[in-house]
Amino acid sequence: MTTAPTPRPWLALTGFIAAAFAAGAIGSWATFPAVRTWFPALVKPAWNPPGWLFGPVWTTLYVLMGVAVWRVWRTRAPAAPALVKIYFVQLAFNALWSVLFFGLQQPAWALADIVLLWSLLVWLQAGFGRADRLAAALWLPYVLWVGFAAALNLAIVRLN
Repeated sequence: MTTAPTPRPWLALTGFIAAAFAAGAIGSWATFPAVRTWFPALVKPAWNPPGWLFGPVWTTLYVLMGVAVWRVWRTRAPAAPALVKIYFVQLAFNALWSVLFFGLQQPAWALADIVLLWSLLVWLQAGFGRADRLAAALWLPYVLWVGFAAALNLAIVRLN
């Protein structure tokens, strides 16, 4: 697909990636105390990943997310403006999950949020696939990770 002309495409790319990291920063702010106090006391499934894994995974995902939406934004696809808007909506649900799960210590509420988030991600996956195949490929790890996180969230709700 041809790309939309823009004088500063790299500035836009930086903005999309920064928005993802901003959502992560909100989540980190909400999680900081509870990660060290409340969360370790929860019963977790045996397949719960080690804590050190989350930082590198999310850092990678934020970059991939930003590049994916940037590629879609640069296309002339009719759906691109709506896809970009939904990108920002899903970032709000992403940040809200951490606030609900860790900040408010409400895993069941967070589960409802993550189901909505994952639904948006799947919808975006399909839209990205129609607009730009590489964008869809870059987006897929995020969809898979949030699917895994939803299963983990469900397990924690059931176990606690």
